[in-house]
Amino acid sequence: MNEKFIINLQGRNYVTYEGLLDLAHQQDLTSITVDIVQLPSPENNYTAVCKATIEAGEKHFTDFGDASPNSVRSNLVPHIIRMASTRAKARALRDFTNIGMTALEELDLKELEGHDLSIPSSQESIHPGVSEDPPTKRQLETIKKLSHDLEIEINFETLTKKTAAELISQMLNRVGGR
Repeated sequence: MNEKFIINLQGRNYVTYEGLLDLAHQQDLTSITVDIVQLPSPENNYTAVCKATIEAGEKHFTDFGDASPNSVRSNLVPHIIRMASTRAKARALRDFTNIGMTALEELDLKELEGHDLSIPSSQESIHPGVSEDPPTKRQLETIKKLSHDLEIEINFETLTKKTAAELISQMLNRVGGR
């Protein structure tokens, strides 16, 4: 798998849905189907459950994904079914591609809402006199997405590869100890 699809957070690797789909296409993915197993309703705390099935020739892989207002950020609540679908597809794709890493999209980021997630104002305050590589494209995309979803301001000009990793880790560290 191309390393651009792997994000290391707090020493743990996470694969992106995009990477799983890319690898599945390389492995002759035939189809992905999703069935809604449970529609969100007041009786089930608005929890959607979807079942995804991956097919490639004679191979079939099935798994489930769920999403509720308690497991997604508030801006994703109107999209609970799609989030459950993405999580189900990611889990089935992980089985199909033999990837044991958790997909980034499976993480529950709800707890990050309202937190002030800041980074040092400059490289110098982290490691005086040490120049670091710029952040990777994948790190920037991840931080932009999270900062937009969480409605927080990030000064991208001061980010280095190391501070970007620390920022992503800080955001995800607050998610149930993952």
